[in-house]
Amino acid sequence: MNALVAYFSATGTTAKAAKALANAVGGELYEIKPAIPYTSADLNWMDKNSRSSVEMKDVNSRPALADKDAPVSKYDVIFLGFPVWWYVAPTILNTFLENYDFAGKTIVLFATSGSSGLGKSAAGLRPSAPGAKIVDGRMLNGPLNEAELKTWAEGLKL
Repeated sequence: MNALVAYFSATGTTAKAAKALANAVGGELYEIKPAIPYTSADLNWMDKNSRSSVEMKDVNSRPALADKDAPVSKYDVIFLGFPVWWYVAPTILNTFLENYDFAGKTIVLFATSGSSGLGKSAAGLRPSAPGAKIVDGRMLNGPLNEAELKTWAEGLKL
């Protein structure tokens, strides 16, 4: 499968899942990095004044990217991974999608979470990628079997 596996990982958990998926599908790996990295204090969801809490309360929040050199144009299928924050994708994913042309591309979401599913992530990301087909993929929590991931990816109706 000729695919890009782009991901945002605040703590490393989603990075592990993305690497396993990229290995399984033979895809190119790209990390979506914030211009200002998140600290553990930024990620304290119990503090309503923490950076992540403030960003997630504001649907128009668009955290800046560290770079804009993702090889999106080379691929028709993009696996897009993230940790689930407040039952949706972090707003930096909207920033990423709004910085590239995804028209005609299929974006398959995958995520990690300690307690929730993909929730309304696709609905929250669709307006940021006009002309793209965004589909819910799956949660990639815990130990991952690359052979099983390959079978899952090849079985997607894209």
